Amino acid sequence: MSHMWFSSLARLATIVMLLVILSVLSPPFLSLQNLINVVRQASLLFLLASGLTVVILTSGIDLSIGSVLALSASIAATLIKQDWIWVGPLIGLLVGAGCGFLNGLMVALVGLPPFIATYGMLWIAEGFAVVFMKGEIIGGFPSSFRFLGAGHIVGIPVPILGMVVTLSACLFALRRTNFGRYVYMIGANREAARLSGINIRGNLLLVYSLSGFISAFAGLLFISRIGAVESTIGEPLLLPALAAVCIGGTSLFGGEGGIGGTVVGALILTLVTNGMNMLNVSSYWQSLLMGAIVVLSVAVDQLGSARVERT
Repeated sequence: MSHMWFSSLARLATIVMLLVILSVLSPPFLSLQNLINVVRQASLLFLLASGLTVVILTSGIDLSIGSVLALSASIAATLIKQDWIWVGPLIGLLVGAGCGFLNGLMVALVGLPPFIATYGMLWIAEGFAVVFMKGEIIGGFPSSFRFLGAGHIVGIPVPILGMVVTLSACLFALRRTNFGRYVYMIGANREAARLSGINIRGNLLLVYSLSGFISAFAGLLFISRIGAVESTIGEPLLLPALAAVCIGGTSLFGGEGGIGGTVVGALILTLVTNGMNMLNVSSYWQSLLMGAIVVLSVAVDQLGSARVERT
């Protein structure tokens, strides 16, 4: 427990340190509008990473979240442009959940390693998206749909509210329900979970379906925000989402971490990216620094865990 508290405090201290450093180097960084923009960008990254977090807690992985986002968003956008404004998003969410369910079938029933199953789905969903879109870009969405990504409720951007709702639901599910306890037990020791009578297959199906559903939801907010969609829209999103999970302290071996850490990880990544953009740092240096942050955060967690085990 002491290690978990230390990791949480270290990440919060990192956010404070980033705020101080970036505000000194670039005074406009602390403007209210920029801070709101940072949280709004972090909210979209968190949404995509939240479903991935739950999968990783079971000692699995979902490499298909970016492609599932693109496919579901492409189908939803096409229907929206045909005046199916409310049906389109629902179909998109169902497509995302369906892709996640197929991932769950391959992992839980067929017995494929999660890396292989979801890597295959990455290419399948991406291929379907490319064929479906035929190289076109769809834009010009109605204002009622654009409200999801660009609207405000009582002055708060809708994506931030979506992040808060998703965070609250995931925290409740993981901390207050049997499902959450099963997720941690499956990730910590699958054999012990099986001997305890936990329905491992059923819970894995639910976990992967949830990841696909949340990916589709993130896709709807994303294309609503930028006002357009293309088949490759999800390609650059997988690695930042995975980085947010790692920086947030969720163990890639499963059974340790949580959704709260993913929020912090998403904020740290977004703060660094936003700050470097304001300082006109080259994108090459940004990639290098992001990789260093991920490696350093995981290394610190590993060293902390090893120290706790020795004591």
